[in-house]
Amino acid sequence: MSQSKLNRRLTQGFGIFLGVAIAAYILRGLQILTFIPGGIIALLFLVAIAFGFLSYLQKIWWRF
Repeated sequence: MSQSKLNRRLTQGFGIFLGVAIAAYILRGLQILTFIPGGIIALLFLVAIAFGFLSYLQKIWWRF
């Protein structure tokens, strides 16, 4: 079963947002990116979770 184009984009979006959020969280902890508020990092994590959830639902429903 091949992966649809939408599911591939959602999975890539999940990986990108999760990677950026983790990198920002680590760099903020090392006090390199101190100007980024914690709410922005939390928002990146929430967007990554949303992308992952939508990718999972799209894979299960397989309608698009």
